Amino acid sequence: MSDRAHRILIAEDEPDLLLLISATLMSAGFDVVETADGIDALAAARQHLPDLALLDVMLPGLTGPEIARALREDPATAAMPIVMLSARGQSDDVEQGLESGADHYMVKPFIPSDLMRALRAILAGELPGTD
Repeated sequence: MSDRAHRILIAEDEPDLLLLISATLMSAGFDVVETADGIDALAAARQHLPDLALLDVMLPGLTGPEIARALREDPATAAMPIVMLSARGQSDDVEQGLESGADHYMVKPFIPSDLMRALRAILAGELPGTD
């Protein structure tokens, strides 16, 4: 990681999980932008231009895949790495998430250290396998 803290957008509508992810990332030195709604997440991504977007698949307002497609269509956010989080882990679900523009797909529940490892790899320019 560079000297500058990486900014991560977290879009998660489950308050306990949002708190867990946010606390894990902040304790590792990341700058965190939290949202619990898809419309807010898209606005926050465009406003804050985070280094990575962590998107729940099922969000109120806009879904994670809808946000991913919108980010990929906007030149300002088209290259932003996107990690999709979902309780849905069937191969069709994973494929749909990746086809929407996500770089990585993680199935809930996940181990926080696995999430950190994936985020660090992506931010270093490496793409981990799908969990």
